[in-house]
Amino acid sequence: MGTEVVLVAGFTDHDVADALWLASPDSVLVRHDLSGLADGVVRRWIDGRLTELTLAHGCVSCTLRLDLLPLLEELNGRVVVHLDPALEPEAVCFALSETDIRVEAVITVVDSDTWLADATGSDTLADRGLGAAEEDERTVAQVVVGQAEFADALVLTGTDPLLTAVLDRLNPLAPRQDLAALDVTSLLAAIPVNARRGRFDDGFGSLLYGKPTLESACGVSVVHFSERRPFHPMRLHKAVDVLLEDVVRTRGRVWVASQPEEALWLESAGGGLRVGNLGPWPAAPSQELVVITTSASPEVITAALREAVVTDEELALMDELEFVDPFGEWHEDEDL
Repeated sequence: MGTEVVLVAGFTDHDVADALWLASPDSVLVRHDLSGLADGVVRRWIDGRLTELTLAHGCVSCTLRLDLLPLLEELNGRVVVHLDPALEPEAVCFALSETDIRVEAVITVVDSDTWLADATGSDTLADRGLGAAEEDERTVAQVVVGQAEFADALVLTGTDPLLTAVLDRLNPLAPRQDLAALDVTSLLAAIPVNARRGRFDDGFGSLLYGKPTLESACGVSVVHFSERRPFHPMRLHKAVDVLLEDVVRTRGRVWVASQPEEALWLESAGGGLRVGNLGPWPAAPSQELVVITTSASPEVITAALREAVVTDEELALMDELEFVDPFGEWHEDEDL
């Protein structure tokens, strides 16, 4: 029969995983607590039975590789996995992609009272006492935005027009229910056929997943920036500042003059930013960024990015110029 999982994520206390478990009598409920991970300790519950594990290396990837994946491969049928608040479902699904385990759905619980502040803030997980390990430098914004963005369905703890406007642009496909009136059966049934269900792209797909509206609402705007000439690396590094204030999410492919053959991936949430490498451009370079902002001026963001693009003179001399490149080494989980 194999194993299919429902992943339940969120940065708030909730009983959604329990509701899913109870609604499916033959399912298994798995829950992890990674609060002791820095000391190599992982607490895991299976249908309420606690097991305390000791890992030689206390890190999230080791928890997935040495505990969660082997456990799920042993189980058959539906498994409801209540993820620790510090876990991002996309990373879990990436690990599951190497197995035969099927992701039935990813459900994220959004705290309507705190999510927007968290999503635009600069606190790290360590600031909240939630760092999964000493080297875990992720921000709360990176986690909560990633949890909501990757979800197939969302459960909200209340209503807020501003939050609704953000989620309409961050994840327009995901059906939503209020926690107080939760019906997990109908929520799962409402997930569209083209939902992710654990799938992810290679970074070269559409950045407007789910075709969100580009119209502004409640002060929330979407900036869709594209350009067929590269960025000047130092000017782009300076322009990054506009992506770290009053911005919920930035995602996109970046082309810098100092690395003309490489496609860089830039992603921000709140005050945290990541830059990674996608590899060679599969076709002619054409950079593209999508920015969701709650109050920052779209015109200011667009102007800052436009000014960072190389000039006609720089473009003509690109093969001769030597650029100082702050993106020479890829930056992961770094607040630039």
